[in-house]
Amino acid sequence: MEVQLNSLIDPVRQAGADGCVLRLRGGGSKDFWGQSLTGDVLDTRAYRGIVSYEPSELVVTARCGTPLAELEAALAEKGQCLAFEPPHFGPGATVGGMVAAGLSGPARATAGAVRDYVLGARFINGLGEHLTFGGQVMKNVAGYDVSRLMAGSWGTLGLITEVSLKVLPVAPAEATLMCAGLPQKTALDLLHRWGGQPLPLNASAWVRDTTAQPVADYLFVRLRGAVAAVQSATTRMTADAAALGAQVTVMDKAEAAADWRASGEQTLQFFEAPAPDACLWRLSLPQTAPVLDLPGLDHPAEYIEWQGAQRWLWAPASAAVPLRELAQSVGGHASLFRASAVHAEVDKTAGVNTPLDAVQDRIQRQLQQQFDPKGVFATGRLHPL
Repeated sequence: MEVQLNSLIDPVRQAGADGCVLRLRGGGSKDFWGQSLTGDVLDTRAYRGIVSYEPSELVVTARCGTPLAELEAALAEKGQCLAFEPPHFGPGATVGGMVAAGLSGPARATAGAVRDYVLGARFINGLGEHLTFGGQVMKNVAGYDVSRLMAGSWGTLGLITEVSLKVLPVAPAEATLMCAGLPQKTALDLLHRWGGQPLPLNASAWVRDTTAQPVADYLFVRLRGAVAAVQSATTRMTADAAALGAQVTVMDKAEAAADWRASGEQTLQFFEAPAPDACLWRLSLPQTAPVLDLPGLDHPAEYIEWQGAQRWLWAPASAAVPLRELAQSVGGHASLFRASAVHAEVDKTAGVNTPLDAVQDRIQRQLQQQFDPKGVFATGRLHPL
């Protein structure tokens, strides 16, 4: 395995010496995200394998090139899982890419994000040094929690070679309620009320089905926890929604599981572009943000997750400024998650992420200078260079 590790370290050192830029890539399932892809590809898939797994300690350590599906299968054999439900976006997703992307699935609002489950990591910095931070237990951090800083860095700070993650047991009970007929404001108010109560609310999704006749609003909520808690909450929450005029159905478990997977993987019908120039925008907002008055969009439909904290909508890249101003007005930000199919590179000139303010920009540049002084990983994937 030392030979395989050197196959990652040596190119980084050589790129630093030659003044070249490297783009880190596992399965490439998230190549669609970020600014225009630049740099020579450094493939991480050969450095793979589960290094250690202690089910009784709820911790697993895996190398960066390990297929995410392989890790999840090993956990499932022991009745455990990654509680943050990372999306794959393709069959080739790897563990390193999962952490570097920092993306979480439907349970994010209650279970936490990728970074919350990172216990430790090893990575190669821009000087080709193989560094270790954190460990395999929760209380092992002295000083800066560098290992969690790697989550969501998109390969701009260093090459993650190995990561230790906290895992959790699969919940003993689960139920999904489909509440038909709840307008967005009513649904959000209800979710906020439920969020303040001791209920096993695990995930939520609100959507307006514009293909139905007549158009219909749906709120989906997933409950996970102890059998008695889920049964009690199902009765109580069904009554709450029905009192607001909703028609409530407890979904078939297999059907619901497939729908939640499709939600995380963005294969639901909502995520099919409504027009050739439409881009998928992600609005990250406080959970208590109100219904948004979307600025003159041709396709104003939204898909709302995380109890109101994550909202998806389709709009052209030209809507970047009003969308970002709208998100900032309620304490959030907007990012271009998927560019259009017809002119992706032009769309990205609007900036995939909201531009950083002066303080954030200074902190970001200083971090990159410390981790990557030679600019080996300076692909500009997060923000234009």
